[in-house]
Amino acid sequence: MISVMVVDDHPIWRDGVARDMVENGFEVRATAPDAKAAVRIAVAVRPDVVLMDINLGEGSGVDATREITNVLPDTRVLVLSASGEHSDVLEAVKAGASGYLVKSASVPELVDAVQRTAAGDPVFTPGLAGMVLGEYRRMADSPANGAAPLRLTERETDVLRLVAKGLTSRQIAERLVLSHRTVENHVQSTLRKLQLHNRVELARYAIKHGLDGD
Repeated sequence: MISVMVVDDHPIWRDGVARDMVENGFEVRATAPDAKAAVRIAVAVRPDVVLMDINLGEGSGVDATREITNVLPDTRVLVLSASGEHSDVLEAVKAGASGYLVKSASVPELVDAVQRTAAGDPVFTPGLAGMVLGEYRRMADSPANGAAPLRLTERETDVLRLVAKGLTSRQIAERLVLSHRTVENHVQSTLRKLQLHNRVELARYAIKHGLDGD
């Protein structure tokens, strides 16, 4: 059973999300109303996934995300926010969030996002992944931030781009007309070459170096 923690400063919303999680088979280990409590409680209960609001009444969800991911490397943070602002999404990703979902998402979309986040996949509301990738591509193309050369094959680079877009291995296999096992082999090979540990780190690498899914 995937364990979660819900962080939001609005009690009705916080309790509603927690209830939705329980009704869909997740273990809700705790809830928290602000950033400071979120960090303290997360360290105590060590959930698999933290559902984190960005605009909290006291403190910032971005700061809490940074602290939680630094202290608990096995805990993943999925931002669940009313804001789809460019700056909020970028700051959350930089702070270590594994994904970003807007609050207009349906319950089935949220359930799927939590499951994928727990499995190590980067998850974004449609449209946000492309925006994040585009921003980092511009940063990578600037004279002060020249993109680092990749030590990957063309196929590994194709797979990496699709991982960064949030596609699962099965979806990547369908897109590239490969077997699921072949895609997994490419993912593992890329992890070894880049000395990374999971798909979330792969996605961040792709974002940092301006790889998009086109």
